[in-house]
Amino acid sequence: MPPRFTDMDTKKIASAFDFGSPILSVDECLLGHINNTFFVHCQNGSYVVQKINTVAFKKPHEVMSNIVRVTDHVREKLRMAGRDAKNGTLEFIKSGDRYFHVDDEGNHWRVCRFVDGSCFDSCDDPLLFYHAGKAFGEFTSQLSDFDATSLFEPIPDFHDTVKRYEALERAIQKDACQRAAECEAEIAFIRERKDACSFIVKGLENGTLPLRVTHSDTKLNNVILNKETGEGLCVIDLDTVMPGSLLCDFGDAVRYGASAAAEDEEDLSKVFIRTDMFEAYTKGFLAGLNGNITRAEAEALTEGARILTLELAIRFLTDYLEGDVYFRTKGGKHNLIRARNQIKLVEDIEKQYETLQAIVKKYL
Repeated sequence: MPPRFTDMDTKKIASAFDFGSPILSVDECLLGHINNTFFVHCQNGSYVVQKINTVAFKKPHEVMSNIVRVTDHVREKLRMAGRDAKNGTLEFIKSGDRYFHVDDEGNHWRVCRFVDGSCFDSCDDPLLFYHAGKAFGEFTSQLSDFDATSLFEPIPDFHDTVKRYEALERAIQKDACQRAAECEAEIAFIRERKDACSFIVKGLENGTLPLRVTHSDTKLNNVILNKETGEGLCVIDLDTVMPGSLLCDFGDAVRYGASAAAEDEEDLSKVFIRTDMFEAYTKGFLAGLNGNITRAEAEALTEGARILTLELAIRFLTDYLEGDVYFRTKGGKHNLIRARNQIKLVEDIEKQYETLQAIVKKYL
């Protein structure tokens, strides 16, 4: 449980950032797993105040540099298109001459304007998922002319599936918790797909796949949707914005949102890709891209979904073998259950591969 936001904290933050009017009230947000988040309500509107998790993001100044540059770019694109630049992207407030404040305890704080809308952790409505896909597609399109190489990497090698695979092999060899024997089937499944791990990495290295600005955490709850229409308003949670492949953003979104079950569902008969949700997201994502996609990317969207699902299976299994040191767990075999869940999803993507490819081609 994150610490309560006290009156003294409120005064400290109010003195560090110019809200433009007195603070009326403060609410703590208990959602999210990384940053401590609070809503500050003032006479002139509401704001989101966050204490940046410097364990996850060891260089918060680089994270904020990425975010501000990207949101400034998107804001200008919105203005040029005559769209809502105020609510269409996050707007951060300065503390002095920078976009974060370091308090006496060394904590890093930031403030952005609150965008009023709806957020969902999951959904069963294809139309809602379509709008989320369109929002992420537009985000990618708006940044298609941004120099991705100029961005910092807040989490180095985050979607380097080759290095994720190598980390798994090291964990198997070390077998620190003597768990490898019970994971023989899962290890064999992943080893059979070793070559797939290099597809995106090699594509970026040889130029087959263009290097882009990626969001890198394209879950449904990272899009604010219009409360009345369900249309995408604003892409949020930009801490992981970094150079990468469009395939990673697409793949992670459908892996999470098109699965029929939660990531830790033990009954594997319930784990499969819902083709109606895959189609809804694909249709929206491609509509949002508005043609800003290469043939190589388009032809590999389904492969992106397979690889990102495989990558997460690798990460869950690695963490299980190492003693559950990275992901939060409920104890026991939680990470192994998650790994088996994602492996089942990979199997289903492979089973439905031609169907999924046909869906992609339908909207190109």
